[in-house]
Amino acid sequence: MSLIKRFCTWQGILKPEQVKGEMPSNRAIYGRTFDMAWPSALENVLIALIGAMDMIMVGFLGKEAISAVGITNQPKYIVLAPILALNTATVVYVARKKGENNQKEANDYTKIAIIFSFIFSLFICLLAFVYCEDILWFAGAQSDYIDLATEYFRIVLISLIPYSLGLTITSAQKGAGYTKISLVTNMTANIVNIIFNALLIHGYMGFPALGVKGAAIATAIGNTLSFIIAIASLLIKERYLHLSFEKIANFMDKTGKLFNIGLNAFIEQIFLRFGFFIYAKVVAGLGTAEFAAHQVCMNIMTISFGFGDGLQVANTSLVGQSLGQRRSDLAIVYTRISQLIGITTALILCFAVSFFSDPLVNIFSNDIEVIELASIPMKILGITILFQIPQVIIVGALRGAGDVRFVAWMMLFCVGIIRPFLSYFLAYPLGWGLIGAWIGLFLDQFMRFLISFARFHGGHWLKIKI
Repeated sequence: MSLIKRFCTWQGILKPEQVKGEMPSNRAIYGRTFDMAWPSALENVLIALIGAMDMIMVGFLGKEAISAVGITNQPKYIVLAPILALNTATVVYVARKKGENNQKEANDYTKIAIIFSFIFSLFICLLAFVYCEDILWFAGAQSDYIDLATEYFRIVLISLIPYSLGLTITSAQKGAGYTKISLVTNMTANIVNIIFNALLIHGYMGFPALGVKGAAIATAIGNTLSFIIAIASLLIKERYLHLSFEKIANFMDKTGKLFNIGLNAFIEQIFLRFGFFIYAKVVAGLGTAEFAAHQVCMNIMTISFGFGDGLQVANTSLVGQSLGQRRSDLAIVYTRISQLIGITTALILCFAVSFFSDPLVNIFSNDIEVIELASIPMKILGITILFQIPQVIIVGALRGAGDVRFVAWMMLFCVGIIRPFLSYFLAYPLGWGLIGAWIGLFLDQFMRFLISFARFHGGHWLKIKI
């Protein structure tokens, strides 16, 4: 069997005993994978660009401005953790019901998710708003930029309420297979954010020059617009998912099922965000210039990882729908094809990040010290991409199958323990500074790759009942 047939076709991927029914053509499999993956990949890159554009456009205000925006990233995602967990469960159940051709229940789960998204986001955002400065001090903020960071974060927090609702709606749409809706939502919001960044940070066209505060207002406007577009996608009655006043059947039972998956996903988010938070705190302690260089590299990393995250989202939906149809064979094939696409993408991104590191960093900052400090972490990032993208695609398959408890424990071990512990040890006791912190990040991603790969090939995820 040729290498192309062995790794690139369903005939080579599946053993004869694994085939559960009539298989679509390889062209159809690739077509469906690409059709769902490219909007999700582009969307995730655009989401990353929303944060990156704030940093790019405040970058020339100095390293304090870069650090002020960057220090809010992990606290923001801790605030969003319950929403992201809820959204994971929403994708799983909507995808499964779409696979079962049960439109009524898919809509019921969507409405329940929206209700709890509003409750969670309102409570948590208001709480974070009150204790905003304390949170940022704990995150490792330095005195030379704490006031800027507090002002920025409070404005963004207000907009996270509608933003959370928009995320939940687009997650449901992804579960149903409509990834282009989410793409349009985030593309529009991203464009608006960039426009208002230009107007409000530097004061073009008669607008006030508000600096970091202007970046926060621009982000808030983009976040609010994304919610408006997302909610509009549910107002068309002919769409598979749409809002209606029809009573939700078995509300408590469906809520319990959603929360069963959501709770494990929330545990995963807590482990994930705790590890990221402590890791950022470790790096913040190295100094303002080091943290600014780190944030520049992290933004480039987030953009590059967006391609893998998009493939993950598409694969979660494809696996969920396949298992809803009781087609474990299709779940395996879609994951392997997504991995093939992901590995190809990772090789391209590795080359781009490794060989064009200085020009990429220059986009974010013209500070010589920041550029020099970012040089080696960018090389480490290039290698990390090779393991991160294939890994997140496998994790997407595990989530789509409902294997979220395993993913949660993997995140605890790799992100909650390996990354912060090794980063601290390498950065401080060994004295490797920012380079040591980035080696810790690489080892976290490498361990996740090995563990998720072993889980996928073990096959237990195909037998999970939800």
